Amino acid sequence: MEKYATHQRETLLGYLRKHVDEALSARQIADELRGAGISQSAVYRNLAALEAEGCLRRRVVPESTEICYQFADSDCAGKLHLSCTSCGKTFHVDAVVTEQLASLVAHDKAFTLDRFETVLYGKCRSCSKARGKGKAAK
Repeated sequence: MEKYATHQRETLLGYLRKHVDEALSARQIADELRGAGISQSAVYRNLAALEAEGCLRRRVVPESTEICYQFADSDCAGKLHLSCTSCGKTFHVDAVVTEQLASLVAHDKAFTLDRFETVLYGKCRSCSKARGKGKAAK
C-alpha cells in the first residue's frame, strides 16, 4: 500500500508525535484536529492506514469499549509499556528490564511476549502520590 503525504496525514502525524505518551480515541483526535480542517472520516481513514503500517498501537481502554491509538515512535521498538489507569499516560519500560521480564516469562511459562502489543496497567508515580495525599487529607 503506497503512502501519500497529504496535508491531513501530516497534520495527524504531527499531532500524534506531540502526544506520544498518551493513548487517544479517534473521537478525541478528530475533535482536536477539527480546527485544522480535517474531517472525522479523514481521521478514521488515516488512523486505519497508520495502524496497518505499524505506526500506531491500538488498544481497548480497560473497563471501557473505547479504542485508543498511540503513536509508536522509534523508542517503542522492542519495549513493553506501562499505562496509568488514572491519567492515561503510557511509559516505555527500559530495554534491559523489558528483556529481563520477557526472558523470565519465556523461561517460566514457555511463553513469548508480543512486546509491541503488551501493556501493563497500574498507577504512575504522580497519580500514586496524588492518591496518597488525598487519603492522608481525609
